[in-house]
Amino acid sequence: MGVTFLSENGSSSAAALVAPPNFSTVEVDCIFRSGFPMPHNFTFLQTLHLKSIIYLCPEPYPMENYAFLESNNVKLFQFGIDGTKETSASQEAAITEALKVLIDVRNHPVLIHCKRGKHRTGCLVGCLRKLQNWCFSSVEDEYKLFAGNKWRQTDVNFLQSFDVSSLRFCLQNIIYKYQGSSARKRRLLYKDECLQKPRLTSV
Repeated sequence: MGVTFLSENGSSSAAALVAPPNFSTVEVDCIFRSGFPMPHNFTFLQTLHLKSIIYLCPEPYPMENYAFLESNNVKLFQFGIDGTKETSASQEAAITEALKVLIDVRNHPVLIHCKRGKHRTGCLVGCLRKLQNWCFSSVEDEYKLFAGNKWRQTDVNFLQSFDVSSLRFCLQNIIYKYQGSSARKRRLLYKDECLQKPRLTSV
């Protein structure tokens, strides 16, 4: 896949659009997931018109990537989740805080990524799906699809036990009002503007 640019003399040149590894859409036009973006992925990322990136690793963000974010006015949210196979209370707390960023449409379009876009990213997306009232078998299937044969039973157990009730309280302060017939056109309203119950897209 490529995009064509015209030079000053009218000739054209192609610049490759290369998606990061394990890239996919979570919610059309607003939430994406992937492995760690490299510099050769930057042109592709520009086509997503990102406002935010949620980074789920404890390591410092590379300066080249950070410079790309600054030049494109993209905000970085970092939640340092350890990449081990064991789950912990700190992982649950980090996922909860990351979800608060993820459900706030002021941060959309947003890209979620860790190193390979499999385990930590899969856990965050899976918890979002639980908040969207997906049945757990579908949550598990999506997690395993991206994790492949590297899927972890500890991650599945974490997803199964993760309690989204605290996030529903958070949603009392973030009201989603759908405009027109399209659920993709969303505007953020606050309690003092609207008393309707918050809603998330569900399947």
